[in-house]
Amino acid sequence: MSFGAARPVAQRARRALLPWLLRAAVSAIVLTFLFTIVPIEQVWNDARRLPPLLWLFALGVFLLGHCAAAAKWRLLIGSGISFAHAFEAHLAGLAANLYLPGLAGGDVVRAGLVYAEAPDKPRLVIGSIADRVLDMFGLIVLAVVGALWALPRGQGVSGALIGVLVVGAAALCAVFPASLVLDRRLRNREAQGRVARLALRAIAATAFLAHHPRRLVLCLAISMAVQATFIGINIALASAVQLEAPVGAWFFAWSTAKVIAIAPVSLGGLGVREAAMSRLLAPFGADPAQVIAIGLIWQTILYASGLIGVLAQLAWRPAVDRDAAPVASGRAVERSS
Repeated sequence: MSFGAARPVAQRARRALLPWLLRAAVSAIVLTFLFTIVPIEQVWNDARRLPPLLWLFALGVFLLGHCAAAAKWRLLIGSGISFAHAFEAHLAGLAANLYLPGLAGGDVVRAGLVYAEAPDKPRLVIGSIADRVLDMFGLIVLAVVGALWALPRGQGVSGALIGVLVVGAAALCAVFPASLVLDRRLRNREAQGRVARLALRAIAATAFLAHHPRRLVLCLAISMAVQATFIGINIALASAVQLEAPVGAWFFAWSTAKVIAIAPVSLGGLGVREAAMSRLLAPFGADPAQVIAIGLIWQTILYASGLIGVLAQLAWRPAVDRDAAPVASGRAVERSS
């Protein structure tokens, strides 16, 4: 490779590294700020009270939850992709979430790993987007339910925040009916340009999913069940360190904090999620140090699952290469004969 060709590669690498460094800086600044308010020794002492077996159990349940999430994603992107490959790609997406912005980066990695195998490329893309929309909608519904559940106890929940969550849920819910209307109006139009063609395909693929409401409802139910299970894990972790907060408050704070952490400003929400959750649980009498400890323990579960995703990817690729080699050599023989 010439020096002229190597220079653009180095420039692209620097451009890719800069956003990562900025997000790492945001996470570091937020965590530093949190530890100036709450002593790190107190957070560490609370975290040490967690039984190791409970952590391992939480990791196992977390992986089972993502097994169900991978099955949900496979329902949305269509047939032609094996569950094993879909689950492997899903785990790789979890690993990518450790350093890519928000959750969207992991979604791109997940879809990219099965792209060559997918028989319907537009549906793969739109199914992946629909998967994220359903997850967001489910989280917002859980947050609103949790807020309403906690209100009778007398603790303050911001009415403005509940209003924002309700508006967000309504906007996400409107995506699929709107796609049906647009698809009928634009079906016979001829798109000019690549962007217009992609937009029409996106609308058509979303409308296809909207024509199967039972599948969407099933996927939404799976998503909400998985997220509710994750909230249950956090409640169990909190109970182990004797953190007292109403169950409804956990549904409200954890779901809202996860929605906030999707913003592409930190490393997979590190720091931002803990700050948001400690602030949202404060009106319910939760100790900020214990909330931050639970948040960081949850982060270790996320990092462990991401490491498992990396190992699964490393184990999967050599097996795929071995399976593909005889096929490739057979095709080469056919071409030479």
